[in-house]
Amino acid sequence: MAREIRDIVKIDEELCDGCGLCVPGCEEGAIEIRDGKARLVAEKYCDGLGACLGHCPRGAITVIKREADPFDMEAVEERLREQEAAGQSPQEKPETASRLGCGCPGSVMADFAPDKAHTPAQGTENIQSALTHWPVQIRLVPPHAPFLKGAHLLIAADCVPVAYPGLHQDLLPGRKIMLGCPKFDDGHDYVERLTEIFRQADIKSVTVASMEVPCCAGMVKIVEKAVVQAGKGMAVEEVVISRQGQVMPQGRPGAEQSRQKHVQVQQGSCACM
Repeated sequence: MAREIRDIVKIDEELCDGCGLCVPGCEEGAIEIRDGKARLVAEKYCDGLGACLGHCPRGAITVIKREADPFDMEAVEERLREQEAAGQSPQEKPETASRLGCGCPGSVMADFAPDKAHTPAQGTENIQSALTHWPVQIRLVPPHAPFLKGAHLLIAADCVPVAYPGLHQDLLPGRKIMLGCPKFDDGHDYVERLTEIFRQADIKSVTVASMEVPCCAGMVKIVEKAVVQAGKGMAVEEVVISRQGQVMPQGRPGAEQSRQKHVQVQQGSCACM
């Protein structure tokens, strides 16, 4: 297969301490520990969705766009079968992971409780829900759902409605919402379902609401990949919410790309501006 410009993980050897937490975090088995460092086994095993990002406590893994071998799902399935036969399933967490107990930076415990509990501002006690449909989980919404036709879509990480009190006032009005978790759910399933939704439903725009934690970074990449697979060009806006429940105007910490992206289909690849 010809090489292509696409998203793929990059591992910073200087930051990597070889803890191995990223290995079970990669469902494709694309990462292994060699010589005390995490290594990408082969480019064809990496889907570029970044599910492994949230498992690295040192921030050694990022997703970049560069020339690489195309992702090969058949090769991944063959590799997983070989690992299973050898008793080396990537889903088995290494001993280091069990000793550390918590490897995802987004899972680190924190207490944001203020000295005095928040009280509602005058006139806000009777705020109504802006939800206009059901179901709301990505896995449960069928591509042919009538409420999706011609909709402006809000795709939110599961933690966003809990962390961001302004969701029903600021993000949801005029949009249909779908919820999911890029860390605990299958990113490939999300891509396929969203691809069919974009193909069938004539979606007008997509806003992705995600948390600042690294494990949420994969959500916007899932949406972008689905847009490209569907052969659509549409606005994809990412709104990043802090753990304290505030919109981060500068977007995701460390992100180089701008907050608003436009995905264009160009000979099977996407250009994000």
